[in-house]
Amino acid sequence: MNQSRTAANRHFGGRWILWIALLAAVTAVVSVGSARAGTGGGAEPGQRPTFERQSIAWHACATGPDDETGAALAAAGAQCGEIRAPLDYRDPGGRTITVALARRVATDTAHRLGTLIVNTGGPGPSRDGVTAIAVGLPGLSPRGAPNVAARYDLVGIDPRFFGLSTPLECGWPTNLALRARQFAAPDQRSFEASVANAKELAARCTPYGDRLPFASTRHIARDMDLVRAALNEPRISYLGWSYGTYLGAVYLQMFPDRVDRIVLDSALDPGIYGPGLTRPLGVADAAALEDWAAWAAQRNRQYGLGATTEAVLAGVERIYAAARRRPLQVGSHQVEGSEIAGLLLTVEDTDAAYAGFSAKVRNLRDAANGVSVTPSSDLDQTLALYASTDVLAELGMSATTANQCAERPASRDPKTYWRDIREHLATEPLYGPLFRNITPCAFWPTNPIEAATTVDNNHPALIVSAGGDPVAAYSEQLAMHAALHGSRMLTLAGAFRHGVYLADGNACVDTAVERYLLDGVLPAGDRTCTRS
Repeated sequence: MNQSRTAANRHFGGRWILWIALLAAVTAVVSVGSARAGTGGGAEPGQRPTFERQSIAWHACATGPDDETGAALAAAGAQCGEIRAPLDYRDPGGRTITVALARRVATDTAHRLGTLIVNTGGPGPSRDGVTAIAVGLPGLSPRGAPNVAARYDLVGIDPRFFGLSTPLECGWPTNLALRARQFAAPDQRSFEASVANAKELAARCTPYGDRLPFASTRHIARDMDLVRAALNEPRISYLGWSYGTYLGAVYLQMFPDRVDRIVLDSALDPGIYGPGLTRPLGVADAAALEDWAAWAAQRNRQYGLGATTEAVLAGVERIYAAARRRPLQVGSHQVEGSEIAGLLLTVEDTDAAYAGFSAKVRNLRDAANGVSVTPSSDLDQTLALYASTDVLAELGMSATTANQCAERPASRDPKTYWRDIREHLATEPLYGPLFRNITPCAFWPTNPIEAATTVDNNHPALIVSAGGDPVAAYSEQLAMHAALHGSRMLTLAGAFRHGVYLADGNACVDTAVERYLLDGVLPAGDRTCTRS
């Protein structure tokens, strides 16, 4: 993996759920015990006879000497395989795609509980979900969950069009893709640039229009059910982070009789997933920025950013104002006002993460003050990616957008996005122009072919959340809780991070999750955990 790819994975991979933000006919609704509008646990028309009778030819996971994911899976004791799935489930006799998966069998066979499908979020490749639980995955689950790995067969799947599952790549240069995802539109000039960029990215996907309508989460859920059938499992258990929570909820709604235990960590609002998912995040990210500012103020002697939370935030405002007047010179890079909000996003609230964030803010502050700046390594690599014309196919940027655009229709009128930005500018001055900006879905060459799933059922589930999640606002997680009437919600109070179970190392959270996965015992009611 070359340096730019490594940097891209580091700087944007962990935040990628932000960009699923980013969803008509009669929506099918199912409650456990009653099926409505044909979305119950039975076979979908035409799907079963051909595709459920597949056998998986297991093989080594590594595709070559540079395959880091495959090597990690091998080290975890996993094998890999593939199944075939219809491109279009309405036409099971037509074109097919490959769906790649990994499996590590339970080591405690005498007490085996079944199969646990693990989705690590994104949307993106998730065969590494096996590694995350079996031995640990840096940035998500440092130590893994050995007790869970002992009693479940662990399965990770690359969703269609990601990773090794018939990948979709429209040839988006990194600079254009990141402009659509990380650049804000605080003024008319930057908004017009965003419109032009979104048009170009959508046009680059036009040659792939025969695949774009089939990128939705409903299609991914159907693929997942074919994996279940190929594994000869009548029911599966499920663990998903971030985007994986929406996928899990959709699967549960579509196939309720095929789910046992389900854990959804850092849940998205199932009613808005699609092109507009980020619209509620302005307030959440402002609160996360304030949490960092309080941390930095307590360490003013080290970072010199201000002795109070208010002083630190005022310094951020001065950076933003200076960049909007003229580009900041940061090493060999120029940083415009439209870039500041995207550079000031947090994902976790650890000391290490906040220290790196503080170094970045110091660089930007010095540049705003006209001081010559040698940027930190992380900031330098991020800004280099903003200028890179490389196509980093493994990041799945165009596939992520295809998934969003296939979920729900987006407004085709650019004026609606500009009006939305302006209407929220007073309350969301920094992040509103980023999270409410126009996306390529406004110009997408295809439309959704079916309505998004309405999640509404009574199946037991455990929802795990951080009270200050900057990527999935707490209001979104409450919406998932409300949609799953049989769920319990476990909240880590005062945590400003995305991803809690295993990622935060909180004993209260991890114990509750594993008691449910291993013993089937949900908390008696909603519960709050705290950090020691």
